Amino acid sequence: MAHSHGCCNHSHDERELGVQYNLYEKIDLHNVECLNEYGDGSGVKVFKSWENRLDHTKFVDSDVDDELLFNIPFTGDIKLKGIIIIGGPDQSHPSVVKLFKNREGMTFDQAESEPDQKFELVVDQNGVHEYPVKVAKFSSMHHLSLHFTGNHGADRTRIEYIGLKGEWSPGHRHGVTICSYEALPQQSDHEKEKAFDDFSRPVS
Repeated sequence: MAHSHGCCNHSHDERELGVQYNLYEKIDLHNVECLNEYGDGSGVKVFKSWENRLDHTKFVDSDVDDELLFNIPFTGDIKLKGIIIIGGPDQSHPSVVKLFKNREGMTFDQAESEPDQKFELVVDQNGVHEYPVKVAKFSSMHHLSLHFTGNHGADRTRIEYIGLKGEWSPGHRHGVTICSYEALPQQSDHEKEKAFDDFSRPVS
């Protein structure tokens, strides 16, 4: 009976994770960039629902070496709390990931700088190992860069799923543009002023 109870708890925990790992819905998928991907447009395929995380038909392989770099924009502000990585089979599973906050358009040269956080990855092909992100450091984030380096001996690195857990709120980054635009005098305002002047001008 105890074993059965444990299985129930395990499935319950997975359901809870499924609810939490839903930030893929808040990624600006059209503008995701994956550098050194073997197939054009394959990098974006690793951002999928929790239920589809074990879909082995959607993955990204690295190209000329074992590195991959993701530039991930969001549709608002993110407070990142956790990350799950499912790598490829055999020796193609990545071994290290470095996280960078709000570094848009990051290149491999820039990724050699000090990351905001770094994880040594364990081989996880079921999506059950969570990496705890420093929440205070990854709050008010609109862009995330993930730099994967090294694997376990394969020529190419394969990633099948990147899961992100956290909170989303509408971004205010475009508000400044709107406000500055509204602050400019509008043609209709001039027309109103002219009409008022004409109305208030004394008749001679």
